[in-house]
Amino acid sequence: MKTRKNIALIAGGYSAEYEVSINSAQNIYAAIDEMRYNKYLVVITKDKWEVHYNNEIFPIDKNDFSFTLENEKISFDFAYITIHGTPGENGLLQGYLAMLDIPHSTCDSFAASLTFDKYTCNHFLKQFNINIADSILIRNKEQYTIDEINKAVGTPCFVKPNSDGSSFGISKVNTLNELQQALDKAFSYCNEVVVEKAINGLEFTCGAVKTSKEVIILPVTEIIPKNEFFDFEAKYDPTMAEEITPARISNKLTKFLQDQTSMIYDTLKCNGIIRVDYIIENNIVYVLEVNTTPGMTSNSFIPKQVEASGRELKDVISLIIEDYSL
Repeated sequence: MKTRKNIALIAGGYSAEYEVSINSAQNIYAAIDEMRYNKYLVVITKDKWEVHYNNEIFPIDKNDFSFTLENEKISFDFAYITIHGTPGENGLLQGYLAMLDIPHSTCDSFAASLTFDKYTCNHFLKQFNINIADSILIRNKEQYTIDEINKAVGTPCFVKPNSDGSSFGISKVNTLNELQQALDKAFSYCNEVVVEKAINGLEFTCGAVKTSKEVIILPVTEIIPKNEFFDFEAKYDPTMAEEITPARISNKLTKFLQDQTSMIYDTLKCNGIIRVDYIIENNIVYVLEVNTTPGMTSNSFIPKQVEASGRELKDVISLIIEDYSL
């Protein structure tokens, strides 16, 4: 009789964020309570899906998402997804697991695909009186002119892949002469590119997790990048940005950001842990992006916010597993 749940921690993926995902998985794996669960690291790439366990590698049977260990078939009771990018952040993996009736840690396939599409998600949220920056979506091989982009957004602006994360392929454009190069860079990561008006202000981020037993809105983090903007280097190199948790802002503004994060969580029908990024200019709060599978490395915001809240990451992970695997 099985007394402990088998947990698949799914990492890797098919995008440029593979290494970020693996680093996140290492931190989460350590936080999964081994006294309560049997935990297995599942690493997936386009070529193969494998379980890494006790310094051995076992192939996954994609027909039912299982593997064989010492002549015993191991099935999973729950999947914790920590893939940043495709297929774990855009709904593909969620749909696969749903068909197999395996509960998982993130939102469903529809919400995942919506939030993965930055442009569509932000304009969806705009309907709920949430401020977003002016932006334009450009598809690869679509006819466009620099003048048209300038008229819609102006400079300075940000150019970024529409469906990628961790700040890969993002450029800040200060003059029109820089725009085409920035577009080419972003198109090397994605077939759709967002050109967004630059908002000059203070950056903040706030995480949240909700279960049937508890709602946790995490402390707000203030971000002060040493580069011109909060790029990939600043995200994952602790020397390239100052991160202050809790943020040095009023209780009123803190509550506003936390309440808006909670509202966005519910509006997008999220599950598990999410993070919402903000920027404030002239006392106006703008949403930059919603992350439904946020980074969980030792240098990522969520683990630091959990610690600042007085909780342990292990307990938060257990709360999610127990709630969504019922």
